[in-house]
Amino acid sequence: MSTEPLIPTHGGYRNLKSFQIAQLVYDVTVRFCDRYIDPRSRTHDQMVQAARSGVQNIAEGSQASATSKKTELKLTSVARASLEELRLDYEDFLRQRGLQLWERNDHRRKKLIERRCSNADEVARWVKEQHGQENRYSSIKSTQSLTSMSSSPGGSSTLPEIGANAALTLISVACSLLDRQISQLATTFESEGGFTEKLYRVRSAHNRNRP
Repeated sequence: MSTEPLIPTHGGYRNLKSFQIAQLVYDVTVRFCDRYIDPRSRTHDQMVQAARSGVQNIAEGSQASATSKKTELKLTSVARASLEELRLDYEDFLRQRGLQLWERNDHRRKKLIERRCSNADEVARWVKEQHGQENRYSSIKSTQSLTSMSSSPGGSSTLPEIGANAALTLISVACSLLDRQISQLATTFESEGGFTEKLYRVRSAHNRNRP
């Protein structure tokens, strides 16, 4: 007898790390936009909707996987594209205001990832902590500069600058996870086919085992 179930286990998106990080990105984006983006602007709505799309399409794709691996792959790809759109919006925010975009190897990105924040409150606390540390460092450098008559020191980052870069760091993590997820889904689809092929296998196995 075949042990392959016709309808596989599905809908476990809440356990996916990609979903968890995408949901965190969504919550952080809602806070960021409410604080730093004019609520009447189109950009505000676009950023929030792009973040939401990332979350919703991962969930919908996971649920649809029961009967359509093709749909799961498509919706997961849509989630990835939505987060890429959101990434560009954050980068535009920084560029248009003359704020710094952290390099990929910036130590602050690593610090945030290692913090493993589970909700927007924890991310907000990290942003404030980082801002405080940079302010203290800037003050020390200012004192040293005045004493030594050296060139003027660099200033600390602003809260919106740190907040936008923190969101970009989380988006990068989510995108990396989704890239791997999409690659795995594509490999599985290529080797096993979709629901139609599975239906054929299950029916064939059932007919072979009929008395």
